[in-house]
Amino acid sequence: MEYRQHNQPGCGGCLLIAALLLLVTGGAPALMNFLGFLFFSGLFGFFLLIAAFYGFSYYIRRRVSTYESTQTETHRQFVYLLVHILVKIAEMDGHFTKAELATMTNFFQYNLHYDTDQMYWVKQLIKDARNSDEDMNSLLTEFKQKFAYEGRLILLELVYQIIYLKKPVVEEELRQARNIAAFLEISSYDLRNIEAKYMYGRQESTTTSAQYEEQYYAVLGLEPGADFVMIKKAYRKLSMQYHPDKVAHLGDEFKGVAEEKMKEINAAYDYFKKKFNGT
Repeated sequence: MEYRQHNQPGCGGCLLIAALLLLVTGGAPALMNFLGFLFFSGLFGFFLLIAAFYGFSYYIRRRVSTYESTQTETHRQFVYLLVHILVKIAEMDGHFTKAELATMTNFFQYNLHYDTDQMYWVKQLIKDARNSDEDMNSLLTEFKQKFAYEGRLILLELVYQIIYLKKPVVEEELRQARNIAAFLEISSYDLRNIEAKYMYGRQESTTTSAQYEEQYYAVLGLEPGADFVMIKKAYRKLSMQYHPDKVAHLGDEFKGVAEEKMKEINAAYDYFKKKFNGT
């Protein structure tokens, strides 16, 4: 399904137009009589709330449309599919709760550092996704057709990020993430590499050196005990796959995801380089 840009809203000043018509046709007395009728009949506040609601809705739609017009088609399509896939994962149990909505919006705001206009856009995309009848397979098929392997890795990385924002982690969502990896033809090696960061969690002050090492092996997609030749080979492969320039066309926020991934890969490689070579 092709991405459809949200059009600029129409008739944002309908109430103003109505007021001007009254002013032109009946003059100031007609306008004042109308406003007086609303006020004294108790309807003034009601109409004021309606006007405020439509005014704010107009403002949001205009901001969304303006932001979209500044983005590339590739970026719009990537975020569109990402949001729709995340919503489908959240709806697996037949519900889309306020907590899941908060998790998703917080993810874009704090993990991807979206500003106000971007958040207006994402919230509109979430609304569109909840009203869409597209199934997961059609979304993944479109994603697979439009984006190269590196883009698929970034998608899967983001899927795991948002799944692990929930405490406790929902096992069914983890299974769905692995199904997505299989559908997108992500290798088992790369899947292990992505899962490692989240399976081991953040390192704490009580983490032992053996646990550090096990985590570093997993970050490189390797089993504990791999020699330095295998480590070096894995590092070179991952450095090519997650090079930020390869996903720069997806948008700055996703280039940033690749940069963070490279920091993890470099940290793991530096650890083993010092261990095996003493440098």
